[in-house]
Amino acid sequence: MVMPSRRSLRVLAVLAALGLASALAAQDRAEIAIPPNGGNQKAEVTQYIGLVKVTVSYHSPRVHNPPTVDRTGHIWGELVHYGFFDDGFGPSTATPWRAGANETTTISFSHDVQVGGQTVRAGTYGLFVVVEPTGPWTWILSSNASGWGAYQYDPRQDVVRVQAPPTDAPFTEFLTYSFDERRRNTATLTLAWELKRLALRIDVPNVLDLYVQQLRKDLQSWAGFDARNWEAAATFCANNRVNLEEALTWADLAINGPFRGAAVGDPSFGARVVKANVLTALGRVAQADSLMTQALDLPTADAPTVYLYGSRLLAQARAARALEIFRASEKRHPRDTFWVALGLAQGLAATGDTTRAIAQWEVALRTLPDDQRSQRAGYEASLAALRKGRAAKGTGGGSSP
Repeated sequence: MVMPSRRSLRVLAVLAALGLASALAAQDRAEIAIPPNGGNQKAEVTQYIGLVKVTVSYHSPRVHNPPTVDRTGHIWGELVHYGFFDDGFGPSTATPWRAGANETTTISFSHDVQVGGQTVRAGTYGLFVVVEPTGPWTWILSSNASGWGAYQYDPRQDVVRVQAPPTDAPFTEFLTYSFDERRRNTATLTLAWELKRLALRIDVPNVLDLYVQQLRKDLQSWAGFDARNWEAAATFCANNRVNLEEALTWADLAINGPFRGAAVGDPSFGARVVKANVLTALGRVAQADSLMTQALDLPTADAPTVYLYGSRLLAQARAARALEIFRASEKRHPRDTFWVALGLAQGLAATGDTTRAIAQWEVALRTLPDDQRSQRAGYEASLAALRKGRAAKGTGGGSSP
C-alpha cells in the first residue's frame, strides 16, 4: 500500500471540509432560489418598545390572485376557513390560520413581554389566528415556530391565546402587519387584509428597569469613561423616579471622576444640577437647595446656565425658589441683561408680581440676542398675556418679594 504524502493529506482535508460546508449549506437552504409559493412575497416588520425588539416575519398574500381575479368578499370564511379546520395536510386535523401564507408566521421578542396580560419569554414563536364568523377572533402564540403553515400545529405547544374583536377597515390589497399606538411601554401589532383589521397589544411593564439594567452595563464599558454619560444616566433616573439611590452615586461619580486616574470628572454647575435633580426626586429638597446655593459661586455658573436651572424649578412648581435663583443671578451677572431679565420676568410672573414681570419682559425683548430671535414670538405672547391679565383685573400687579 502506498501511503499518501503530507501534502495529499492536506488536500484531502480541504476537500472534506468543502464537502461538509456544501452539505451544511444545503441543509441551511432546503429550497432553491425561486419566487415564493403563490407569489406571496416574504415580509418583515420590526418595532422597538423601549429596548425591546419585536419582529414579525411572514409571507404576504394578496386579494387579487391572479391579478385579474378579485377575491374581495371571499377571504374570510372561504379562503381562510372559520374556526379550527382540517386541510388534509400534515399531522394536524384541527389547524388555525397561519396568519399569512407559506411558512409559519413568526413573532420574536428580544426580552420578556406581556401579551394579553400573560408573560411571554424572550424568543421566537409561531403566530396563528382563529377566525370566527361572529364574535372575537383568537391570536395564538405557539412554541413551534419552525413549521410550514399550521400543518404541524399542536395545541399543547400553545404559549398564550388572546381574544380580539376584528374591525372593519379600508381595503388592504396585501396582507400587512404594522405597529400602531406606540408608547414608551406598549405597542399594538395590527394585521390588516382585505376589509378587516385585527389588533394584538404587546406590553413591556418593566421598560424602565430594562433601561436601568442597560445603563449599568454601558457605564462599565467604554461609555463610562465620559462623565457626561454618568450625568445622562443619573438624569434619566431622576426624570423617571427610578433607581434613585444608585443614580445619586452616578451623579457623584460624574462630578468627582467616574474612573480614578482614567476619566476626569465634571465639577461644573451643570453637573451639580444633575445631582440636585436626583436629590429632589429623593425628597431631599433642602439638601438639593443647599448644594445649588453653593454652586452659584462656581465659574461655570454663567447666566444662561443659571437661567435653565431656575426654569426647571419653575417646572417643578417651585416659583419662590426659582425667583431666589433669578435674583442671585442678577447680582452675579449684572451685564448679562437678557438672561437676567428673562428669568426675572418668568419668576415674577409665577409669584404674581405682574407689574414687575411686565417690566422685565420689556427689558428682555429690548436686549434679545441674535441667537434668541426665533423665540421672539413666544416671548411677546407671554408679555401680551400678562398685560391682558392685568387689564382684566384692573390693578397694577403685586408687590416686590
